[in-house]
Amino acid sequence: MTNNFTDYHFKPFIEQAIEELGFTEPTIAQQRLLSPIMHQKNVVGQAQTGSGKTHAFLLPIFNELDPKVHEVQAVITTPSRELAYQIYAAAKQIATQAPEEISLANYVGGTDKKRQAAKLERHQPQIVIGTPGRILDLIKNGDLDIHLTRHFVVDEADMTLDMGFLKDTDAIASAMPENLQMLVFSATIPEKLQPFLRKYMSNPVTVVVENQAIISPTVDNWLLSTKGRDRNQLIYQLLTLGEPYLVLIFTNTKERADVLTDYLRQHGLEVAKIHGGLQPRERKRVMKKIHNLDYQFVVATDLAARGIDIEGVSHVINDDLPTDLEFFVHRVGRTGRNNMPGTAITLYGPDDDSKVAELEEMGITFAPKALRNGEIVDSYDRKRRVKRKHRHDAMDPSLRGMAKKEKTKHKPGYKKRIKYAIKKDQQQKRRIESRAKRREAKRK
Repeated sequence: MTNNFTDYHFKPFIEQAIEELGFTEPTIAQQRLLSPIMHQKNVVGQAQTGSGKTHAFLLPIFNELDPKVHEVQAVITTPSRELAYQIYAAAKQIATQAPEEISLANYVGGTDKKRQAAKLERHQPQIVIGTPGRILDLIKNGDLDIHLTRHFVVDEADMTLDMGFLKDTDAIASAMPENLQMLVFSATIPEKLQPFLRKYMSNPVTVVVENQAIISPTVDNWLLSTKGRDRNQLIYQLLTLGEPYLVLIFTNTKERADVLTDYLRQHGLEVAKIHGGLQPRERKRVMKKIHNLDYQFVVATDLAARGIDIEGVSHVINDDLPTDLEFFVHRVGRTGRNNMPGTAITLYGPDDDSKVAELEEMGITFAPKALRNGEIVDSYDRKRRVKRKHRHDAMDPSLRGMAKKEKTKHKPGYKKRIKYAIKKDQQQKRRIESRAKRREAKRK
């Protein structure tokens, strides 16, 4: 296995795209998947979200793509529109670096099918990304031509099965040529998926990537709730605690980067800003100043953080959880290099619990923290309410009702009455158990 992307000898424009993303070392999943995929093997990859599998199949596909052939050369299906949008954005970032235009298309349900069909009459895209239902509709209507397709990717196959899209995926695969490279990725490989795999994949390479600790042990990985807090003010307070050497603040959009940078500058901080909306000349000037350590604080988007792979990043702040959780690992990986200490702080809101849970399933551990009186202090577990609920479930339902009723009345002595009722209930249960044991003893 290799520890550097340059060892794969990708085309120059792909290496440029990788550099722009700020990826320096392939993830464990990428190290195990890239080689068989680049050798045109059929692959079944079992890996969790955030393991880097998206680029593990996109990079080889772009490397094999012939820009002179204006036909569909690769089809990528996903069970959800959101995932299709994420993969499309990642593919677009790579395509923009190509010396010749590479045509991409994103076909998902809920979009204008007639407009898509009209566009397909004029030209066929080279890479298709979308949901199985919409892609199959375009194929059945004769709008999308996939008879020359060389790569077929089924992402999140277990979810595709669960959501009832495997039949559509099967129909898409059956319309493709036999000499096809098929890549199937899934968090799990359920038994009901096996007939589909056997039907289209002969002797595939199976790669199982176990969950691992993918953040350096030298990094303190903190989680801060923004509930009831102004996010801009919270970030300002975090930046002005102590003396951080160099802080990277990641935002999901360039619009958010603009707003946050303006706020921090208005409060007296020297802040560099890097995103795709900057002119190349301005971007180059800012990057030079960052490398010269003229800035202590840098606000950047994921796709624009090119060249910020420098020594001495002491803190990474995630203004929000990234849409594509693969980027979380790359963000946090900017600090704690070469066994140096680092701190990663992720801000999360009430709607982010599912994303945090996904990251935890990947093996990422967070330390809950809070900012109080100008200090970072230990906070509570965000799952405490669930745990507390389970703990209370041991109380008899009738007693829970009595407790609620008595508490609502607010009459003196209600706590004593509840305690007495609980004690009486426990005594009654013990008497019943004792009688049952005596009867059992007599029977024996």
